[in-house]
Amino acid sequence: MKTWKVLPRRFYQRHPAEVAPELLNKLLVRDDGRAGRIVEVEAYAGDQDPAAHSYRGMTARTATMFGQAGHLYVYFSYGMHWGSNAVCGDVGQGWGVLLRALEPVAGLQLIREARPAIKRERDLASGPGRLSQAMGITKALDGADLVRNDRGIRIVSDGMAPPVAPVVGPRIGISKAIEFPWRWHVPEHLHVSGRTGTRKTGRTVS
Repeated sequence: MKTWKVLPRRFYQRHPAEVAPELLNKLLVRDDGRAGRIVEVEAYAGDQDPAAHSYRGMTARTATMFGQAGHLYVYFSYGMHWGSNAVCGDVGQGWGVLLRALEPVAGLQLIREARPAIKRERDLASGPGRLSQAMGITKALDGADLVRNDRGIRIVSDGMAPPVAPVVGPRIGISKAIEFPWRWHVPEHLHVSGRTGTRKTGRTVS
């Protein structure tokens, strides 16, 4: 395996619609040996985005989103599962990128133990809740610094570039701002969740 390089703070200090497609093919890594390649993401942009948790301002739940870029924002969704996001932009903007799906690449035994009912490997971390469960992410990791490997979690590059033409389309599971094409995934990847998107595109901000 190639040497892993932690993504620097400046990588995250941009609009989430710029950061999101560039997170594709990066690795989410835990200190216990678990690692997964990021294959699907969604951007959320604070007061620019009615679908964002941070749209109406900071609350106790969303405080991490308004903090320093490069931290992990973890939230509980539908009373069922945890969602994991990389905070982006400047302090106070409330921007982030939701990690929607991973391809497990290391620590498979631990990942399978965390998802014991799953029969197909493609379902181990396909979807935000499955991803968080597979990687052992709970509220205890909210605010963890992904740049400094705080609490044993980080996002790194192993040299694999993002796809030149990721598939882009509307975000999943929202009822507002559905016209924003802010979901990206690796084309034809088996570990992508939900529907497969609409078209391939370059990495631009809408």
